[in-house]
Amino acid sequence: MNLQDKKVLVTGGAGFIGSMLVRALLKEKADITVFDNFFSGDMINLVEVQDRIKILNGDILSRKFVNVLTGNNIEYVFHLAAEPYIPDCYDRPEKFFEVNANGTMNVMLACRDAGVKRIIHYSSSEVYGTAKTVPMSEEHPTLPLSTYSVSKLAADRMCYTLHHEQKIPIIILRPFNTYGPRETHPYIIPELITQLSKSNKLKLGNIKASRDLTFVEDSVKATILLMKEEKAVGDVFNAGTGKDWTVEQIAHVIAELSGQDTLDIEIEKARLRPLDVQRLNADSSKLKKLTGWEPKTDLKSGLEKTIKWYKENGNKWVWEQKIGSEDTIWKGK
Repeated sequence: MNLQDKKVLVTGGAGFIGSMLVRALLKEKADITVFDNFFSGDMINLVEVQDRIKILNGDILSRKFVNVLTGNNIEYVFHLAAEPYIPDCYDRPEKFFEVNANGTMNVMLACRDAGVKRIIHYSSSEVYGTAKTVPMSEEHPTLPLSTYSVSKLAADRMCYTLHHEQKIPIIILRPFNTYGPRETHPYIIPELITQLSKSNKLKLGNIKASRDLTFVEDSVKATILLMKEEKAVGDVFNAGTGKDWTVEQIAHVIAELSGQDTLDIEIEKARLRPLDVQRLNADSSKLKKLTGWEPKTDLKSGLEKTIKWYKENGNKWVWEQKIGSEDTIWKGK
C-alpha cells in the first residue's frame, strides 16, 4: 500500500514528532489534515508547509471529534496528540490521564464510528520502566515509573482490547527517545544544547541514566512503514537504535560539537525525578522483520543537524518562540 492521495489525519501534528511526520507524509503525497489544540505544539512548526495541508484546531476529548473524521473523509489516522512532558505530570496527573488515556479512547471509538481503515497509536518506551533485560523487546515487562507512562500504558492496553473487542484496526508503536529539530519541550538534548551554547557549565540531574536515542526522521519513517503494513494491525512494535547513551556521554558529544573543550557538571537535586528510568535499550527486530526499518542517522550526525537547526533559529527552541494558535483554524490545500 502507498499513501499517495490517501486522506490522512495527524493528531498532534503541530508538535515535535508530529510536524516531522507531516513533512514525511507530504513526500508520500498524502492528503493531510492536522488536528491539534496547540497546547504543546505550535503553528511555527507548520508555517513552511501550511499551504499544502489542512490544519484544524481542536481537542481529542471532544465528543464531536468523529465529525473531523467524517467531514474530511479520513482513511488513516496517526494518533500522536498527548500530554508528553514527564516533569509536568507531577503537577497535573489528572490531566495527563484524561488526555492520554481517555482522549485516546475517544479517538479510537471515533475511528470505529467513521470507518477509518487503519490507525497508529503513538505510545512510548517509558511504559517499560527501567530495563530488566537488554535489549528490550515488546515482551519486556511493563513497569511504568511516572503518571505520564502509566497513562500511556493505559492507552496501549485500551487500544489492544478495543482492537479485539471492537475490531478497530489499531497498530501500537513504541518509539524510544526521539530527538531532533523543532523540539517542543526542554528534554535532555535541547537542554544540553542550550546550556552548552552559553558555556561549559552544566546543571543536570541523573547523569548516569541512559537512553536509546532515535533521530526524528528515522522515527517517523518507522511510523509510515508500519501504516503501510496490514499485518501490523493489532500488534505492538518498538522503534529504537539498539544502543543507549548516558546523559553524561551525550553531554560530552554535544560539548565537542559546540566547541567546548571541557565540562563542568553540577548535579542539582531539583532536577532529579521522584522515580527515574535508569536505562532504555530497544530491540526493534520485530519492526525490522516486518517492514525492513533500520535507523539511518547515528547520534553524532543527528546532534549536528539538531544543533544546526537551533543556531539557524536564533538559539531558540519552539517553546521559546511560540507564535500562538488559539481559536484559529487554518485551511491550506
